[in-house]
Amino acid sequence: MANLQTKIGNLQLKNPVLTASGTFGYGEEFSDFIDIVRIGAIIVKGTTIRNREGNPYPRMAETPSGMLNAVGLQNKGVDYFAKHIYPRLKDIDTNIIVNVSGSTIDEYVETAEIINSLSNIPAIELNISCPNVKQGGMAFGTCAASAEEVVSRVRKAYGKHLMVKLSPNVTSITDIALAVEAAGADSVSLINTLLGMAIDAEKRKPILSTVTGGLSGPAVKPVALRMVWQVARVVKIPVLGLGGIMCAKDAIEFLLAGATAVQIGTANFIDPTVTIKVIEGINEYLDRHKFSSVAEIVGALEC
Repeated sequence: MANLQTKIGNLQLKNPVLTASGTFGYGEEFSDFIDIVRIGAIIVKGTTIRNREGNPYPRMAETPSGMLNAVGLQNKGVDYFAKHIYPRLKDIDTNIIVNVSGSTIDEYVETAEIINSLSNIPAIELNISCPNVKQGGMAFGTCAASAEEVVSRVRKAYGKHLMVKLSPNVTSITDIALAVEAAGADSVSLINTLLGMAIDAEKRKPILSTVTGGLSGPAVKPVALRMVWQVARVVKIPVLGLGGIMCAKDAIEFLLAGATAVQIGTANFIDPTVTIKVIEGINEYLDRHKFSSVAEIVGALEC
């Protein structure tokens, strides 16, 4: 059996498979289907400084090769997380990472400070790329200057591993990646969802209440692969790849493109055991090709 242990900066993982925020709840919801401690890390749903009800319904729509969502970061706020959810998660024997979002830089900083005080949370994923909220989110991640500013402010307030989630809805993904690296990010994850929309032709109305939403699933994989490959070539920090990973083959492609680890998102809605299947599939691939560790295939694309 190959060595699947993966290191993302100072973050040690059992394997390179993580769950993408917003698709795996708080992890507990999947414990009836899989042994969740086998996953390299669980990134819990987006957390904000205050309670958010999310966007009005309908806020999800199926598309031919994926799904659109406009949930709008529904959560009960960081204080509720710290008091009621963290105690249930803190003793789970894998990395628990909190996805942090906000409408202002101060909100990002305040939320990060509270998470920083939780001893068994080794990292946050700073979400500066959410395309389905009216304020903040993607606005910070589509401009290098604003991305650098929010990451820099959070870096001063947060002392553990700082992962930054990047938006694909930009002209140059490498410029944004370099900006957040310069501001102190320990790693970057990409891509978040692509901005899209769906229309009900019979009613002549948009399907989503917000008109537009975030597109995920197999349709976005070629874009995600291209961006991961581009970013991995220019930054010195680890890159986590996500976007349309449905099986082990997809995950391996991201690793070959330069991702140190991967996140699985939409596929969890289709198959709640997919993370374990991907872990096992990566191991089978390494054994079949006579690799002794997963690190040997990271960035091993020949082109």
